[in-house]
Amino acid sequence: MSKLAQSNPFALDPGSDIPLGVQLNWRLRALVLTGRLVAGERLPSLRRIAEWAGVNVNTVRSVYESLEAERLISSQQGRGTFVSEGVLPEPELESAALEAIRRGQETGRDPKDVAIVVMACADMLAPDEEIAPPPAEAKPAAPTESSETLEIRQELRRQIARLEAELATYVRDLPQLYTATPRAKAHVAGVEELEQTRDTLIAKLSEAQKAATDRARRADQVRQEQQGAPTEGPLANARDWWSQ
Repeated sequence: MSKLAQSNPFALDPGSDIPLGVQLNWRLRALVLTGRLVAGERLPSLRRIAEWAGVNVNTVRSVYESLEAERLISSQQGRGTFVSEGVLPEPELESAALEAIRRGQETGRDPKDVAIVVMACADMLAPDEEIAPPPAEAKPAAPTESSETLEIRQELRRQIARLEAELATYVRDLPQLYTATPRAKAHVAGVEELEQTRDTLIAKLSEAQKAATDRARRADQVRQEQQGAPTEGPLANARDWWSQ
């Protein structure tokens, strides 16, 4: 790392394989995601960031637009650009990153090699598309099923669909959630099985909502802590530079 990079944490590396705009995007994103920049905090002007990073204003404008599209920051006409209020920081991300770098250095690897491996693994670990089971032979509905039972089953399926859709918004809080139980063989679920599935989803939704509330409470605590003296680390140094 050059002396310039040590004194200015926003100085970019023009010799890197990573485009300058991406480098700047990652640094600003890291500050927001770890809570170094708290919700509602005003960002410097495009021109000031451009001076810090050594790039033109259009590059910074593109970075700001990208972060705004991801709802990490928001622009307010006549006031400036601010960290979005809805951002819930995860300070442990910085500790996890530093630990990975330290472990890489113990093996003699460059920190950038660690970052490359992390990004490669992240891409490879993207969720696979669900493979549908082979189509089963169509079976006529049981002749003894009454129209009332059929209506009950349809209503239960509608309730399950609504619960699954609501649960999908809580994946960040409970990533282990599964909205359906894999089955070895396709079959028509009866009323009792559908009721059990619905009740299980209701319980999971309640758990997810509680987890989201707890995470929001922790985020409030993080915001208060981040306003105090920052801990040591590259993002803390960047935060100090930001405040000057």
